Amino acid sequence: RQRCRADGRALRKLPVHVGLVVTEEEQSYADMASLVVWCMAVGISYVSVYDHNGIFKRNNSRLMDEILKQQQELIGLNCSRCTMEFANQDKTGQVLNCQSTLKVLSPEDGKADIVKAARNFCHLVAQQQRTHTDLDVNVLDNLLSSTNGFPDPDLVLKFGPVDSTLGFLPWHIRLTEIISLPSHLNISYEEFFSALHHYAACEQRWGK
Repeated sequence: RQRCRADGRALRKLPVHVGLVVTEEEQSYADMASLVVWCMAVGISYVSVYDHNGIFKRNNSRLMDEILKQQQELIGLNCSRCTMEFANQDKTGQVLNCQSTLKVLSPEDGKADIVKAARNFCHLVAQQQRTHTDLDVNVLDNLLSSTNGFPDPDLVLKFGPVDSTLGFLPWHIRLTEIISLPSHLNISYEEFFSALHHYAACEQRWGK
C-alpha cells in the first residue's frame, strides 16, 4: 500500500478516472480485481470496468468479493468503506477503500444509453418542458444515466488484441488517452504502473 501511494505521488499527473476495458474472450476476476485495487491504492478517484460481453457486470458479486479480498490484503482492515456501483442497476455494495468509486459497465451503458437519453430529451420536448434548442453537450451529459456523477475517463487501459474499445462509453472518450496492453491475464503491478507512467509523460493536446 505504501509503495502504491508513493508511486502515485511520484507521477507528474495522475488520471482522475481510469477505464479498464477487456476485449479478450477470457475474463479473470482475480486479475481485474488486482487492477481495480491498484488504481485505488495509487489514488485514482474513479474506476470503470468494462467487457464487451457484459460478463463482469452480470457476475458483479463475484467481482466484488474478489476486490474486497484483495483490498483487505493490500490496504488492511482499518479503512473506511465506499460504494461500488453497477450502472443502470439498483445494486450497490460496500468495498473497503478510502476514496475511490467503481462502476461496472456493459455495452448497454454505451450506445444504448445515448439512445435512451435522446428519447428522454424528445419526451421532454413533447411535454414542452424543453425546446429543441436546449440540447447541448451538458444537457446530454446530464441525461446519460450510466455515468451520472462520473467525470469523463482521462485514461483507458485496453486489454487484448482487438484494436477497438468495443462500445465503451463512446460519448465520453473523445479526449481520452488510450493505452493498449496485451492482456489483463496475469498482469503485474509493474506493467500497470508502466502504463500510468506512460500516461503521465504524454502531452495531451485536447484535440488541437
